[in-house]
Amino acid sequence: MLTRKVYTTDLSDKEWQIIEPHLPKPKHVGRNIEYSRREILNAIFYLNRNGCTWRNLPGDFPPYEIVSYYYHAWRLCGLWQCINEVLRTQLRKAEGRHPQPSAACLDSQSVKTTEMASERGYDAGKRVKGRKRHILVDTLGLLLIVVVHSASIQDHDGAKLVLLRAPRHLTRLARIWADGAYAGELIHWVKTTCQWILTIVKRADNEKGFQVLPRRWIVERTFGWLNRSRRLAKDYERLSESSEAMVQVAMIRLMLTRLKRTCQDQQQRQQGQTSMSGEQGFVCFIRLILPVKMG
Repeated sequence: MLTRKVYTTDLSDKEWQIIEPHLPKPKHVGRNIEYSRREILNAIFYLNRNGCTWRNLPGDFPPYEIVSYYYHAWRLCGLWQCINEVLRTQLRKAEGRHPQPSAACLDSQSVKTTEMASERGYDAGKRVKGRKRHILVDTLGLLLIVVVHSASIQDHDGAKLVLLRAPRHLTRLARIWADGAYAGELIHWVKTTCQWILTIVKRADNEKGFQVLPRRWIVERTFGWLNRSRRLAKDYERLSESSEAMVQVAMIRLMLTRLKRTCQDQQQRQQGQTSMSGEQGFVCFIRLILPVKMG
């Protein structure tokens, strides 16, 4: 039970039950664990959503050195990517979808960096000096792959970095939607290298102002979800791998909230069906005994 102030980013009991089985088990050797894994996650989610630095984590969380250690240790062992895949599969099943997607959407987002970034460049199209977040999402907008690289790398070259990671995980993927920046020789490269179909969704030339384009709005909505996390408003990480992990952390928190809501909806439906079956049984009983009493 928490004895500290409750924050909006804290895990609920149901969310903790969902994610706890996917965390590493405590080691039997070494010093005893002083801080719970749940509090470590709460601190990481707080930092990700509110955008503070490690040193400025509230004092009622575990020491920032310990929180930072677990964050980077779980990044190095690929835990954030693993949890993202597991939760995405669970959420797709809960939504009545196949565990593995057959279609996806691809896009990039250029963001500024600080002087700490070890890799950065200039995106002449967006006029941004920093990095690009290249993401591949399914038709629900859930994250499949994220690659962070220098903003000076063109979209069609950055797309190759993303798609080369995908075949290990996505066995059913057959079609990818993208915007006009990915047109050209990339379509042939995707067909020959990955055996997928890259479909370009272009904006009509005679249209002015904002326009919702088929399929492309899905990945734009995902960027909108990520922008809610203030740590992602700007790339504060020194390593691009740490930037990728921050994106995965934001998606994990989002999926936990949606999974909890889905579980609650299922429980309410089951309770409703149980109450309805009880009422129907009572009505049938009345109908059986009523003629007897009247006779």
